[in-house]
Amino acid sequence: MHDRVKKQSKLLPLKAFNFLIYGTMVIFTSFFQLYLQDAGMNKFEIGSLMALGPLVSLFANPFWMKWSDRLHNTRRILLIMMTGTLLLLQLVFHAGTYGMVYLAMILFFFFQSPLFAQSNTLILGYTASQPKRFGAFRNWGSIGWAVVAVTAGMLIDRIGISRLSFLVTGILLLAIGTVLLLPPLKAASETPPIRLRGLAQFVINRYFVAFILLGIVVSVPNVMNNTFMSLYITELGGSKTMVGFAVFLSSFLEVAVLILFHRFLKRSLPTLIGCLGLVSVLFCIRWLMMAGASHPLEVAFIQIMHCITFGGYFYVGIQVVSQLVPPAYRASAQSLFTLTWSGISGVIGSLAGGWLYQNFGGATMYNMGFMMALVGAVGFGMMWYWLRSQGHHPKTDIPEEGFEEMQDV
Repeated sequence: MHDRVKKQSKLLPLKAFNFLIYGTMVIFTSFFQLYLQDAGMNKFEIGSLMALGPLVSLFANPFWMKWSDRLHNTRRILLIMMTGTLLLLQLVFHAGTYGMVYLAMILFFFFQSPLFAQSNTLILGYTASQPKRFGAFRNWGSIGWAVVAVTAGMLIDRIGISRLSFLVTGILLLAIGTVLLLPPLKAASETPPIRLRGLAQFVINRYFVAFILLGIVVSVPNVMNNTFMSLYITELGGSKTMVGFAVFLSSFLEVAVLILFHRFLKRSLPTLIGCLGLVSVLFCIRWLMMAGASHPLEVAFIQIMHCITFGGYFYVGIQVVSQLVPPAYRASAQSLFTLTWSGISGVIGSLAGGWLYQNFGGATMYNMGFMMALVGAVGFGMMWYWLRSQGHHPKTDIPEEGFEEMQDV
């Protein structure tokens, strides 16, 4: 018992690290747009700048994953990435021209965008002997995301958005300190290899292709909202505190929603596709409500739906991939799902959202999001009908995809 307590105490910095790194990123993703607007950028310029993140991540993630596997030292790679992020943040906040800002952001995203993936790899490395403990450590990131968002909003209202760089830098320095306090990691966690050979076996699967394409359509409005919600709130007269409160409400129930899906959702392919259709309908309702919002507090409470819409879609989507793809290619298929959901959709959503917001206003942007979600709902409804009428029988050897660890918080 004494040895177990001693071992757990050594990993307390790992919980603190997840809390702080997610807290750092929520400040940047939720309030940086307000900083850019204060610096004189319009909506389209902000959208094009934020689109660099998912675009650069398409190249940055494989690069850092390769070096992490080659060096077998995730902790060292993470320290390099965090140090690069810290240094480039200073360049981003102190760049004198738009050209320098764009260059600094490209370099910044190269170090920053894979941080979440590498942080999960770090947790897996330290919990290799107790894989169910992954959720207990990872959930500290969700707590940090929610708590720091609402706290930072109140603080920024007091100190001003122009001092955002000091806040982000301070928390990131603390996060680096927690990694330095961690005990040496004897071995890197094993990452399933991504197999490119044989991808055509499932890429030509009409259901898989339809699922991926509809996922992009449904995801683009979600990216628009994530990128421009803070500007929308302030345009309606809301404060930075209200922005933080909205982010808090959008995330504090997400883990509970995932646990409920894991425990009660029937894992048959028609049921899963039907759930995606229902989630798309909820997206429709969410974007219509956002378009009609007239008070910032309305926007904040509408964000509660994010827990069900985003969390539900991503969880069910992972299960659908597992149903449609042979076991040997599931790692590649899951990577493709993530690539399209966050990467391709991220670029399209940021650019299209910025153009729509700049030229037609926030309400029009959300109305366009409603129409895209409606296309997704109809598409998934048609897929559900075809699967039911054709009597599709999904595979039975479907893994739980690691969500069981969320019960051990």
